[in-house]
Formats: sequence, C-alpha cells, structure tokens
Amino acid sequence: MIIFPAIDLYEGKAVRLFKGDYAQKTVYSEDPLSVAYDFKSCGADHIHVVDLEGAKNGQTPNFELIKKIKAETGLFTEVGGGIRNTETVRKYADAGIDRLILGTSAVTDRDFLLETVGLFGDKIAVGIDIKDGQVAIKGWTETSGIDAFAFCSDMEKIGVKNVICTDISRDGAMRGTNRELYAEMAKRFSLDITASGGVSDMDDVKALKKLGIYGAIIGKAYYTGSIDLKEAVEVAKC
Repeated sequence: MIIFPAIDLYEGKAVRLFKGDYAQKTVYSEDPLSVAYDFKSCGADHIHVVDLEGAKNGQTPNFELIKKIKAETGLFTEVGGGIRNTETVRKYADAGIDRLILGTSAVTDRDFLLETVGLFGDKIAVGIDIKDGQVAIKGWTETSGIDAFAFCSDMEKIGVKNVICTDISRDGAMRGTNRELYAEMAKRFSLDITASGGVSDMDDVKALKKLGIYGAIIGKAYYTGSIDLKEAVEVAKC
C-alpha cells in the first residue's frame, strides 16, 4: 500500500479543514515546501496535494507552488482541486505532475471526463467525495444526488483506474477511517482505491493495508503527530 501524506493549500499555506468546512480552517505551515521535504525525509515517495481555493472556484491559484514542490522534491505528485478543463490538465501535466484528480468536473461534465481519460489514461484519477452516501461536489459544498457506489461502477466502466475516496464525515475529525466503506468498495470494484478522510492512527493504516487498499492519504494525523509518518510508510510497504 502506498502512503500519500497530504498538503492542502490555501493562500500558499498548508492548512486542514474540518469535515470540508472552509470556515473551520487550521493553518499548519506557512511553508508547504518544507512540509513536503519532511515527507520525503520520512521515507514517503508520494504526495497528495489539494488546491482548496481551486476546488471552490475552478482556478489554479497555487499552481506555481505545486510546480515547485514537484520540481524540488521529486516526489510522485498527485493534484486535485479546480481541474475542470483540458487546458488545466495539460498545464499540470506539462509541469511534471504525475496524476491529476478530477472531482466536480468528473460529475458535472462527462464529455470532459471521457476526453481526459482518453487523452491522458492513468494520469487521470477521480476523487469520489462521499456525503450521506452521495457524491459531493464544488469543494464539498454541494451534493450531486448521485449514489457513490453507482458512480464508482460508472467510473470503472469508462476506464478510470484510480479513485480517491473520501468520507467527508471522517475528514479531519480524527475518529478513524471508515473501514466498512473501503472493505465494501474493495469487494465490489477492481479500481485502485485510495482511502482518504479520518486515517487517524497506525491501526487505521494496518487495517487498510489488510483490506488490500491501493493507497491511504494521511493528513491531519501527520500534522498533529497522531501518526509517525516514517512508521506508517514502513508498515505500508511491508
């Protein structure tokens, strides 16, 4: 299993939201690049980056910072937040970003989704953010009315290989990850599933690895010290 330590960017800072609420934001670092270097020093070779401003407005205000993180650390970098047209996908791909995560656009613009999967293949992942069993969109501020499992099935059919699945109710809440959700997803689908939201301690890491999950995103637990990132990376690789 791959550990993806996370940096959520807002106004050039590393922050975390509580359950996706922009009004409940904590700034953890004024220097996200130094955070990325710490990830690398702990043995991580992947990083998950979200442009929170982009997720809300569909722009790429933190693009230069993300480009710098990739260029200077050399970490496998996946990026989400505000990727809603082919121009933005190309912009990130040309900057060396390894994987682009489509969120809102994967739900609301099927033609764009099909086009990007056709053009960029495995470089495209889909973020499936779940709120009350439905797919949430627009930085988690709205629900789409689409059943999350039905959406996963649809993604599988059109050739998406990788999905990042977040249980919004667990994100930043430090209540543990939703193991039942990921167990069911692993049983139903052949997708590479990355678990996000609520990975709070080493028991979560071990449980997800046992389920055969492709990846696990560690966010708040790293910043609060609840998970030793070096230990998590080592356990995941065993």
